[in-house]
Amino acid sequence: MRSQAVIWLLEVSRLAGVLLALLACAPGVSADQVTLNVYTALEPEETDRYAARFNEDHPNIRIQWTRGATGVITDRLLAERDAPKADVVWGLAATSMLLLQGAGVLQPHRPAGLERLDPRFRDAADPPAWVGMDAWVGALCVNTIETAGRKLSLPKSWHDLTRSEYEGHLSMPDPTVSGTGFLTVVGWLQMLGEQGGWALMDDLHRNVRSYTRSGSEPCVQAARGEVAIGISFAFRAARVKGGGAPIEVVLPVEGVGWDIEAAALVAGTGKADAAATLLSWAIGDAAMRAYNEGHTVLAVRGIAKPVDLLPAELPTAMINPDFAWAATRRAAILAEWRRRYGDKVEPAPKPKSKP
Repeated sequence: MRSQAVIWLLEVSRLAGVLLALLACAPGVSADQVTLNVYTALEPEETDRYAARFNEDHPNIRIQWTRGATGVITDRLLAERDAPKADVVWGLAATSMLLLQGAGVLQPHRPAGLERLDPRFRDAADPPAWVGMDAWVGALCVNTIETAGRKLSLPKSWHDLTRSEYEGHLSMPDPTVSGTGFLTVVGWLQMLGEQGGWALMDDLHRNVRSYTRSGSEPCVQAARGEVAIGISFAFRAARVKGGGAPIEVVLPVEGVGWDIEAAALVAGTGKADAAATLLSWAIGDAAMRAYNEGHTVLAVRGIAKPVDLLPAELPTAMINPDFAWAATRRAAILAEWRRRYGDKVEPAPKPKSKP
């Protein structure tokens, strides 16, 4: 009886081995598949598209996204510094990357193709702590039906928006959580000087209906006619206009703030090889072509083509920002902004109760 039991166990073991081998050879199944936890502040339609393009070249590396507003993702990475849960950051502001770099959250790495990057779009250290993808640029979303119906003039400058005719007709992102809000505030402070920038924001505050928790939301509100003008970013403005909304994409004459969407390895990742593969892909030609579907200024020169519905003058409207200054002053700027304007901030959504 004992010998029969042994024979039976051996046969079961053999069949299990055959089954595992068949599964490994089956389409879409790989014995060495790796899942990377990737933190991002990218828009949802971008994450889906970028992951799909990446998997065309690297089907064995699965991306599990953790997405949130720029401030939320930045604060989460800082909080997890001693016990990191992310492997890669793909799509976060360079101003946040500089903060994370100083806190030791990022793992310096030299990805393949680094030498092709525009020097503005990378950390200057060698190896760099982070590398750039594209430029994320502020813009106004102006609902032309709402402005005409309410007899509002089409704004041409940031200072135009301080006129009393716009009272209650503006929305903009809360910079304490939104990267778009932060790049906009930093843009004003750097274009106009700190005194002039805060003076502009004081005057704008009277006309702002609310400060949203998303950089996209002011443009979406303008598209729905909830406000006449949303202070948002160019990618979202073009998308809602392409969807049929009566939106005019306006770049104020003083210039527009912008930040770099960047990628980096997280220090302490246990999946360094797969993470490095993703980082190299993220600055390669296939990635640049994917970014170019919504962005006209890329980290690698000579690839970008015009994007439908984005103003051709967008690159020349971008100011010359000091990202390091913005990163080091981030906490002080946000504290001052919250003190002055926090009364109109949209409340955070309540956490869903468990069933």
